[in-house]
Amino acid sequence: MGTLEGKVAFITGAARGQGRSHAVRLAREGADIIAVDLCAQLDTVAYPMATPDDLRETVAQVEALDRRIHAVRADVRDLGALTTAVADGQAQLGPIDIIIANAGIAAFGETGATDEQTFRDVIDINLVGVWNTVTAAVPSLIEKGAGSVVLTSSTQGLKGTGGNGDPGGSAYAAAKHGVVGLMRTFTNWLGPLGIRVNSIHPTGVNTPMIVNDVMAAMFADPTAMNDAVSNLMPVPMVEAIDVSNAIAWLVSDEARYVTGVTLPVDAGFNAK
Repeated sequence: MGTLEGKVAFITGAARGQGRSHAVRLAREGADIIAVDLCAQLDTVAYPMATPDDLRETVAQVEALDRRIHAVRADVRDLGALTTAVADGQAQLGPIDIIIANAGIAAFGETGATDEQTFRDVIDINLVGVWNTVTAAVPSLIEKGAGSVVLTSSTQGLKGTGGNGDPGGSAYAAAKHGVVGLMRTFTNWLGPLGIRVNSIHPTGVNTPMIVNDVMAAMFADPTAMNDAVSNLMPVPMVEAIDVSNAIAWLVSDEARYVTGVTLPVDAGFNAK
């Protein structure tokens, strides 16, 4: 029996990358999954974003573990869409126990979008989307008086390096710092109700958001963002499963008194 047997996890940005990894890892521990992803391209994002086929692959991988999954295309900027996804998912799988607010974008590279739209899209998805995710799903945890919430921040939510005046980079760091603020306010709100809230802070992760031609061109420029992903340990990036393993522990009873923590999975990035 896994550590999350009988639990239901609500995960955003679940079509690929870290989100898919979290869904599969938690399913391996016995959880059923409500998976949400936009599965569409944004004008302000230069790299290819997740597709409906990616979300179907997440479904296939979870079902291969003999776990149930309800997958929905929804925009985390749309609270109503998330609320509907939660209601439909709970009707099929039961009340939510775990919230993983993972959806996010990195808006770097030339897209033709205005600086203002780039900044707004990153803030709206990476910060407002986190608030929407928790707002939509937390009533289930409150009703139970138990549960766990993990908000995906970044090393950029603790240090803020790598912006270099770029609107996408500045918005990314601001949003990820804002996620820490949400985590701390949620912790104080929900802790007395028996609900734990933490944030996770990865360094660069080997996922399609980072490993693509747009990012490769940026990292090839020594004046660009190399300070944002330079780790202390001799690895250029961590793997998605490294983050998923940390989350699987955070949401389990093994971490039953761990709350209000900013947990780095960063190969020593923040120690520099």
